[in-house]
Amino acid sequence: MCGRYVSPDEASIEREFNLVRQDQNITPSYNVAPTQKVPVIRAVDGIRKLETLRWGLIPFFAKGEPPKYSTINARIETVETDEAGRKAPYFIHLNDQPLFGFAGLWDRSMKPDGIAIESVVHITMPANDLLRSIHNTGSNPHRMPAILRREDQEAWLAGSVDEARSVLKQYDAELMVAYEVSTRVNSPKNNDATLIDPV
Repeated sequence: MCGRYVSPDEASIEREFNLVRQDQNITPSYNVAPTQKVPVIRAVDGIRKLETLRWGLIPFFAKGEPPKYSTINARIETVETDEAGRKAPYFIHLNDQPLFGFAGLWDRSMKPDGIAIESVVHITMPANDLLRSIHNTGSNPHRMPAILRREDQEAWLAGSVDEARSVLKQYDAELMVAYEVSTRVNSPKNNDATLIDPV
């Protein structure tokens, strides 16, 4: 679930999330894949910062070494405590905001040589009606990423634990659009705008 996504250019991220110029040199990608560096917004001392972290959590206790099985999504039901049929890729986006963020968790793991590896994982939750019909196979069917509404960004980034948890809700299926795309997206070597063309 949510093994690929589209990431916009740095200027679009700065505008959407009200960020001061960041100089991260983030370029758009039509095929963000696990283990790649991805744009992440964190609130540090009350200031929103755009940074890039590895997608696929390396927990603090792993001493900077990626685990055998990559953790790119974390189930909302367990986040506080830590196949059948053909799979087809879909381009899923919103019709009420052109750019949006996933709720995620990050961690820092120190390698023995002192180098810090910072990584991130998406939070997932039970799917809404639209995504239930699409993400319906595998070991974790009927899931969707926790998509943040624009008005909930501040609570997620800087609110209390209870305030942040309260914004983790299913996005309204009627505000989402989904259509099947080419299986070319399965290879991270492919990265162009045609990956989001309908098939």
